[in-house]
Amino acid sequence: MRTLLALDLALGVELEDALRRCVDTGEAFCVLDQRLSARRRDEELSRLGATSVLDARGRHTRREGQLVDDDVGLVMLTSGSSGAPKAAELTWEALRASAELTQQTLRSDSAPVWYPCLPANHIGGLAVLLRAVLSDATLLWGPVDELNRAPSEGATHVAVVRTQLARFDLSGFYRVLLGGGRPPRDLPDNVVTTWGMTETGSGVVYDGVALPGVDVCAVNGELCVRTPTLFSAYRHAPRPSIAGPDGRDDWFPTGDAGDVTNGRVRVHGRLGFVINTGGEKLWPEDLEAALATVNGVLDVAVTGIEDPEWGERVVALIVSDGRQIDEAIEQAANERVGPWAKPKEIRYVAAIPRTDNGKVRRSELTHLF
Repeated sequence: MRTLLALDLALGVELEDALRRCVDTGEAFCVLDQRLSARRRDEELSRLGATSVLDARGRHTRREGQLVDDDVGLVMLTSGSSGAPKAAELTWEALRASAELTQQTLRSDSAPVWYPCLPANHIGGLAVLLRAVLSDATLLWGPVDELNRAPSEGATHVAVVRTQLARFDLSGFYRVLLGGGRPPRDLPDNVVTTWGMTETGSGVVYDGVALPGVDVCAVNGELCVRTPTLFSAYRHAPRPSIAGPDGRDDWFPTGDAGDVTNGRVRVHGRLGFVINTGGEKLWPEDLEAALATVNGVLDVAVTGIEDPEWGERVVALIVSDGRQIDEAIEQAANERVGPWAKPKEIRYVAAIPRTDNGKVRRSELTHLF
């Protein structure tokens, strides 16, 4: 059994150096969210089970935590978009497999030069660093709000969420990995959409196709994966498993609904948030993608609330540019999805609660009512 070191370090060279030391010594690590209040930080440390903390001054603070198995390299909290975050354990072997699979898939004639700009306490941001620490990539450090300039300084690859894709000109990058929430409809040629989660060690499906060595299937409408990048267990619970179409029970049920047709993976959304309205199933992500195309919509989330007539009625939460656009919203829902998708209620809100990587915090949407 080994200790678990919490890295209380900002995104930068110091964090990269600390990760390299962990690799050299085999010490398991986790990365803390730098923006948390002291109270939330303590809660996060308890969920992670860290036994010590390393801060920017180089100080080690011991704390009561929970040891990890010898082969565990990382403990990371899930995004929490579906509820309370869970601490997932990933082995060094899984972390290396993730780094190498990504490198093989995205490289050009030379090893990628990544520009880190996502928080490293989430798997999408940390995976960028690990591609250099555990594989042959290079990291080019710079301000996270100067993505436009990074290619001229030598960066070839970047991982972003949808907000960054909209704010910055990323045309100079060879490849742009886009994760988090559902992508917009029209994407530049250099953008690669990803699907994955903390439990899969970052993205395992690129542009609808599973990476080499990754298997994806649908069991009763739920996407299940078998991959060398898969986590080993949760801190306080074993890894769930399910029997796949081959009869083997080593598939991980992801909680995402979808289907796989001729090798193409299509993701509908989280199973727990499908809206049943008047006997029809509506995936919030489908309607959100449709409503996001309406002029005047700056951000949008869709949820369902209990209704005596419809079972659940569809509610659209809209961040607008100041206009009342109910008619355009209803028309987009009807034309792009179907009449059952027309919101029974449209509410204008100041902001949509999202995780750091752009996912809607669906469990918090009812707080906006």
